[in-house]
This record gives sequence, C-alpha cells and structure tokens, in this order.
Amino acid sequence: MHLSKDTLKRSRDGVNMGFEIKKTSAMGLSDARGEVFIKVEDGKTGEVLHDLHLKNVITSDASILAATLFRDPTSRLNGFNMLSVGTGATGSLLSPDAPDPAQRKLNSEIARKAWSTTVFRDAGGNAVAIPTNIVDFTCTFDEGEAVGPLNEMGIQSTISNNPLVLNPNPNVYPTRDVTVDLSLYDILGNYLTFSVISVPATARFTVTWRITF
Repeated sequence: MHLSKDTLKRSRDGVNMGFEIKKTSAMGLSDARGEVFIKVEDGKTGEVLHDLHLKNVITSDASILAATLFRDPTSRLNGFNMLSVGTGATGSLLSPDAPDPAQRKLNSEIARKAWSTTVFRDAGGNAVAIPTNIVDFTCTFDEGEAVGPLNEMGIQSTISNNPLVLNPNPNVYPTRDVTVDLSLYDILGNYLTFSVISVPATARFTVTWRITF
C-alpha cells in the first residue's frame, strides 16, 4: 500500500471531523484531558511517513481505576503501563466513528507494548524532575512490530506485565455492565480512533500520550 505523508495541518482537520474530547458526568475525571502525538518513520532513511497530533477520550473506567489505586495502591499490580494498538475502529477508514468513554477494550487489538519512557512536564511543556499534573507516556514499536492498517489505540492498566497475555473486559462496545469486576481484567483508560495509518514492517511507530489531570 502506498504511504502518503500526513501533515500537522491534516491532523487538525481530522480533529475537527470528530476527534474531540467527550466528557461524561459518570467519569469522575471530567477535568482530565488527553492528547496523542503519533509519528511513523522509515527505519532505514528516517523519512517521516505520518506525523499526527490528535485528541482522545478518557474512559469511564479510568475513574474506577483511579478510585481503586487511591483506596489501596497495592490492590492492583499496574497503573497505566502499556499502549495497545488495533485495527477495529468502526466507521469509514478515512473518518471512523468518534471514540466514546464507554469503550472498555480495543475492538481488534493486534499489539501492545510497555512504555519506553514516562516524563512529568510543567505547564510550558518542559520535562521536569518533580511530580506535576501532566505526564507524557511514550511507546515505540520497532520495525516489524504493530504492522498493519491501524485505526484505534488506547492506554491500558494490565493484569500481566507480559504483553502477550491479554485479559480483556468481556463487554463489547456499546455494552458497559458496571457489575463486572474490573480487578480481573485489563482496564482501558484512554481511547482514540483515527483515519487509518498503514504501518509497514520497515517502519518505527512512536506514540506519546500526554495526560493532563
């Protein structure tokens, strides 16, 4: 498949087409917001194939994860520890359906990986050594990883530290059964859909997910 270079201008147009942040009174994290920086580069030449800056939704389940960790930080092995990518966004390839806070897992996950770096930032976007309310989570899929026509991704709090071991929520969107015990499953905390990005086996795929609380 031929890959065209995406520009930041194009990505802003995409945001206006429906990638705005949704909020829900049930979330409990209504002041939090997320933004995602995506870059796909050719592994040999360094040519930038895609360069996007998009907005995501923070899911309703993120508030349950926060309450769980506030109550007892030892009750769950991980906070947000992995990025998952997939090919299952609903809608058209160039304009998929907007993400919804009720999403509990990716529709068709093909890969996940732990963060390569996590960094606190100040209000000006500068990396700092002290805790702040802004965190950058960065993950890089190397050549041969996460290969395919990607159009969805999300931050996970996983049960297992092994990215090959999945414990997805049994609910399939739009079902959201609040009686499901989330301590038994991976928790999707942030979710994003976007126009399809075809990642070839020769490319590096880097995502920085910035969350402001």
